[in-house]
Amino acid sequence: MARVSWWPVPPSDVVVVGGGAAGLSLAHRLVATGAATVTVVEPPEGPLRPPQRTWCYWDHGAGDFDEAVAASWPLLRVHGPDNSAVTLDPAPLSYRMVRSATFERMMHARLARTPGGQLLRATADTVRNVPGGAEVRCTTPDGRTLTLRARHVYDSRPLRALPPARTRLLQHFRGWFVRTDTHRFDTAVAELMDFRVPQPRHGLAFGYVLPLAADRALIEYTEFSRTPLTTAAYEAMLGHYTREILGLGAFTVETAEQGVIPMTDARFPRRVGPAVFRIGTAGGATRPATGYTFAAVQRQSQAIAAALRDGRGTVPPPHRRRALAMDAVLLRALDTGRIDGPAFFTDLFRRTPTQRLLRFLDGATSIREEWSIGLRTPVGAMLRTAVELPFLPRRPHPMPRTGESS
Repeated sequence: MARVSWWPVPPSDVVVVGGGAAGLSLAHRLVATGAATVTVVEPPEGPLRPPQRTWCYWDHGAGDFDEAVAASWPLLRVHGPDNSAVTLDPAPLSYRMVRSATFERMMHARLARTPGGQLLRATADTVRNVPGGAEVRCTTPDGRTLTLRARHVYDSRPLRALPPARTRLLQHFRGWFVRTDTHRFDTAVAELMDFRVPQPRHGLAFGYVLPLAADRALIEYTEFSRTPLTTAAYEAMLGHYTREILGLGAFTVETAEQGVIPMTDARFPRRVGPAVFRIGTAGGATRPATGYTFAAVQRQSQAIAAALRDGRGTVPPPHRRRALAMDAVLLRALDTGRIDGPAFFTDLFRRTPTQRLLRFLDGATSIREEWSIGLRTPVGAMLRTAVELPFLPRRPHPMPRTGESS
């Protein structure tokens, strides 16, 4: 159990606001490496706490979060809209799932065992720069006001509004954790994209199947489009996918998760003052073209810890400029309808060597590798989009709802 504080709170070098993947990963990295002492400000139980959710990433060998991994898959599969399938072997990588509740318990326990780390259950009301550092004003569960001061504050709370962007799509989804009456799932294969679902008039849609056992799986319906659906509409799509396409037969929905992830070429400021920084999705860690965040959060946490050890109060960018530029082109091409989304992604997985493609999705490819991948895409449509992007204005967009869980 984490060392939880209410009053008084010993001072620390760093205050991390928010106890999700970004905040807890950074706090763990800082205290584990001795880069700084840390207080994590995490909302108490109630409406301000985010719903439970899952995070997925690629890794190989023993990882830092193995005890929190709910399942992993050595093979990936993509289904095209014509029912063709391509199965990919990403060895030595495997695709791994972490559930947020398990991850948080693990990180709380690690903070409790490590000198210099503590958890404060309170609502962060304001964060501001002050001479010599920054302060966070909080309200404790019993209604008291508490002010924390530190040399640096790293804020992972969601933004109230997105920065101006040329393109903003949403990756929005609802998933069912199902249990079937008979064995229906191949536990070695994660269905990464199944385009056999009905496609929306704008954007694209796909099914997503992560087997947890032969009779259990997380099954999601996901869209890349401008506007989220109602919960009833997601339920209808999931019902069609599970019964008509997957043919699961009798099953029970045990729990559900729902969310919205912005897919945007906005520029996310990582520094909001001399001593206040944004991390996680608020700091640009979400990969614009895929929505993946967890692996980038780990890279960002390691870079911040190294910077603090070296006496630099900075937050290095979680993604390279080249990767963000390519994502901006892809988002615009999808949004304008210049490329057929299901065909684009199916061909990308079918025609690109698996390890190279996964490195590309993780932003770790060379220019030569990226050039070879680019030649496997609709070159004319992508070039036209790349030429027009610099002339498009950036406009503000409202922040999408983050979704719900049940």
